[in-house]
Formats: sequence, C-alpha cells, structure tokens
Amino acid sequence: MASSPIHFTIGSLPICGDLILAPMDGITDSPYRRLARQFGSAASYTEFINAVDIACKHPTLDERLRFSEEERPLAIQLLDNDPDRMEKAASYVLRFQPDFIDINIGCCARTVSGRGAGAGLLREPQKISQILNKLTPFGIPVTAKIRLGWDENSLNYLEIAKIIEQNGGQLIAVHARTRRQAYTGQADWDAIAQIKQILSIPVIGNGDIKTPEDIEKIKNYTKCDGVMIARGAIGNPWIFSRMDRSQVPGDQVFDTILYHLNLMISFYGNIQGLIRFRKHANAYLQPFSVPAPLRKDLLTCDKYDRFIKILDEISLSNQ
Repeated sequence: MASSPIHFTIGSLPICGDLILAPMDGITDSPYRRLARQFGSAASYTEFINAVDIACKHPTLDERLRFSEEERPLAIQLLDNDPDRMEKAASYVLRFQPDFIDINIGCCARTVSGRGAGAGLLREPQKISQILNKLTPFGIPVTAKIRLGWDENSLNYLEIAKIIEQNGGQLIAVHARTRRQAYTGQADWDAIAQIKQILSIPVIGNGDIKTPEDIEKIKNYTKCDGVMIARGAIGNPWIFSRMDRSQVPGDQVFDTILYHLNLMISFYGNIQGLIRFRKHANAYLQPFSVPAPLRKDLLTCDKYDRFIKILDEISLSNQ
C-alpha cells in the first residue's frame, strides 16, 4: 500500500488518503477491509454492530468485531435508536481499541429503520444529539454516516449535519439518497456540497461512485474531503488504486480472487470461508464470460479444491 499524505483528520486522528471503503453488512468483514486497505482505502469501518446484539451477547458478536492491525485506522460502527444502549455498546467495544466510533444513521433496511434505528434516527433528531452526548465523553472520536432524510418530503440533512457537529461529531459521511430511495435513483451530490459549505468538520461524499472518473467528479463538484465507496467496491478493490475495472488484466483479477479467498479461509475456516466468499466471487466474475452451468457450479461449491479447479477453467476460457 503506497504511502499518502494526510488528507484530513478525525479529531486528532490523521487520515492518509481520500478514498474509504464504506461499511456494508455482509460484505465489509475483516478480510475485505484488509484487502481494500492494501489497495488504498484510507480507513476501515466494521459492518454495523447492533447495540441490541451487544446487550444480548450475540454468538457472532466477537467475530464481527475482530480486526487486524493493518486495517487501522478503524471505526467500529454502532447501530441502535436507544441512547442508553448505545452508551453501553460503546463502553463494550472500547475494549477492542478502535480508532473511532461511527454512528449508523443511514441503514435503510425495514427491519432496522422501521424500529427507529439507522435511517430511522433521521425522524428523531433529538435522539442523535442524545446519542452523541452519551458517546463523546469516552474520549474517542465519534463520527456519523447519514442519509438525506426519511423521504423526499422530509429532507433534513442540513439540520442533522449541524446537530452532529454541534454535539461533538468529528466527521460526517453522507450517502446522498433518502431512506425511501434505498439504492435507487441518482445520488444528490448538491446535498453533499451544501453540507460541506456549512460544516467545519470533514465531510465524506458517498453515492454513485463506480469509476476513478466518478471520484474526481464528486470531489470537484462537492469539495468533499474524501470519498466513500460502497457498491462500486464490491468485486472491485482496484477502485481504491484509482484503476478502472475494465483496465485490470485478467490474470490480476484471478490472482486477487485467490488471495481474497485465502484471507476468508484464514479468518473463517475452510468451509465457512469458502461459502462466505462465493458472493465476492460472483462480483469479481461479472465482467467475464462465464457459462451459466459453470457459474452455478462455482457458486454452489463447498470444496476448496473443486472451487479452484472451476476458477482455473473460467480463467483459461477468458484468456
């Protein structure tokens, strides 16, 4: 991973780079965060950690909280709508020594936002200030990732942004869509630019970033301090090196697939590592010509040797 100058700071924490892998449930686990950092992502965020799971000691909790030193600087992202539970959750995760804590104010899943957490917090701004006031006394930088509002009729992103800054938030990442939009339609980069104009803390732009050209467009258009990449990074860690996916040589793609697979197996074990990797394999292979039966065999395979053999067949057929 090439060295980079300091682009901005989160409190006193220097961030050496302007591209960051976004937290995505079921995608950005420790192996993929490691890979993204190696390709140039400037910081890491865990998948969201539900404060309810911490309170109930969910059996997969510690696995989701595990990370390696090379992922730093790293945020543990917390999710809930109860300020007291969030305070207890923050107290718990501090034992893992994250570099900062992020508040999820953007998850649009009905099971999350429907109960008032994630993007549901956008409808209760006072709870956002309460949560920040519970978390900032821990002495670790606190940040937030937001959407623009619950729907197009309740765009309150400027109010939310000010609340975050005024209550001690040290950075805000903005997914420029509403909760109702989910992942449809076009991201509103004008909103990111407006937030950047009124805040003194760093503002990270997120939404519709698929190519290196998009990175430069959103930076120039919004003047944001950095760019957070979500779906555009799935199967495409090269974007953090500002490489267009279509320009990545095929042999490099297959080498990266194997490397990523082995990171997954090292972290989860042979069976679970392979099973969890299959969704990544499918994303990596999207640009390639893969016969449907062969793709099906690959994505249902649970034996490492067989998986590698199928990959070799796909690789040879695409040379």
